[in-house]
Amino acid sequence: MGLIFFTGFMGCGKTKWGHKLAGHLGYECIDLDHLLEAQVGMTIAEYFSSFGEDAFRKLESDVLKLTEYPENTVVSTGGGLPCFFDNMEWMNAHGKTVYIKLSPKTLVDRLEKGKAKRPLLRDKHGDELLDFITLKLSEREPYYLQAKYIANGIDMSVEYLEQLIAAV
Repeated sequence: MGLIFFTGFMGCGKTKWGHKLAGHLGYECIDLDHLLEAQVGMTIAEYFSSFGEDAFRKLESDVLKLTEYPENTVVSTGGGLPCFFDNMEWMNAHGKTVYIKLSPKTLVDRLEKGKAKRPLLRDKHGDELLDFITLKLSEREPYYLQAKYIANGIDMSVEYLEQLIAAV
């Protein structure tokens, strides 16, 4: 299958399912957020607050495009990565892209606990968090929907993902 990129909103399960699918297929697994943090020596939240979102998005795009990926690798991307520069187009040209789709309400339920490490969510609660995720998802989904495969994030399994990706 080669290179597989997981995309979708934060909290949809890109990292979790990236590791599970990679293990199932005997592939390498790369989390671009973790790779980026290792390269700059700080967390994404620290980088965001030190240099701003524009600098972060440029760095994120560079890490995506300049990384030398092993032949068979599952890559988990950051939630915003597909929406900047030509990143989605680049991923589609270099591998198979999978959008893990979830509703705003499901995303809120998943993200409520881990907001501290997510700069865009840190100070939002309840309806404000739901409104923010609904708005951001509506902005980002046109990019996510450019993925070659759309996965229902509720009923996920490695077998489902393998069948979805192999269906072409």
